[in-house]
Amino acid sequence: MAYELEHRLVIGVASSALFDLTASDAVFRSEGEDVYRAYQEAHLAIPLEPGVAFPFIRRLLSLNDLSDPSDPLVEVIVLSHNDPDTGLRVMESIEYHKLSITRAVFMQGRSPYKFMPAFSMSLFLSANEADVRQAVEAGLPAGRVMGSPAVDDDSGDLRIAFDFDAVLASDESERVMKESGESLQAFREHEVEKAALPLAPGPLKDFLEKLNIIQRREEERRVVDMNYRIRVHVALVTARNAPAHRRAVETLKKWGLRVNDAFFLGGVEKRLVLEILKPHIFFDDQLRHIEGASQVVPSVHIPYGVRNPEPMAK
Repeated sequence: MAYELEHRLVIGVASSALFDLTASDAVFRSEGEDVYRAYQEAHLAIPLEPGVAFPFIRRLLSLNDLSDPSDPLVEVIVLSHNDPDTGLRVMESIEYHKLSITRAVFMQGRSPYKFMPAFSMSLFLSANEADVRQAVEAGLPAGRVMGSPAVDDDSGDLRIAFDFDAVLASDESERVMKESGESLQAFREHEVEKAALPLAPGPLKDFLEKLNIIQRREEERRVVDMNYRIRVHVALVTARNAPAHRRAVETLKKWGLRVNDAFFLGGVEKRLVLEILKPHIFFDDQLRHIEGASQVVPSVHIPYGVRNPEPMAK
């Protein structure tokens, strides 16, 4: 019987998001592919250091202890530009760091994002801006990692923070804001008028849905084991504030989804809140927010919607 992925949370991760490839990339850029291949082979026994997404991925995979080993809740699959030979160092590093990742796609010099639907992926993380933009333009949920890895401790917690518009929801409201000449009054009037009407889903709505399934599994575990400590915590960190906050809350409710915490900041710099919240990963569609946030937490730019009209970098 084929191994089914549809009911699991499946994440695709590029080696550039999972590990620190600074030294390897420098060799490739300065000396070319042949020298790069030789370099990776010579360093095969030297594990790669954790990258921006490493703590998030490690903690996400740890949640598989909530299910039978033969039926994991979470699958992580490597999507890589490397050929299988040079990809060996990535797989060796995965084994060294004891990550339960066994599936990988290696495509020499080509982006593997087109295979996301084949694996029912809810998210693809990469440090390669071109790959991420191509995936998003194809209607696939992808983000570019920025910043440094979160400080990894032994708590086992997994804290995830989302912006709302153009991340969980569509960019409808941001379009209203932009088309009105950035009029906050026009935006608020629109949101009050449409407060009871849920927004269309954005790129990461399915990701939150799968996270909620895992959270329900945690709650079931706690019913039978009062000593079990809830590990997954999801926060909304948005520039919306009253009265526009209501539409975000009502949209999540109509979708049947939830978050544990919500920060309606109304223009307060997100970095200040994130520095205290300390999520293991934060998602936002606007680079101006990501550039500040990535100074204090691992961050992911979702290049979707009206705030990301620039053409893909060549």
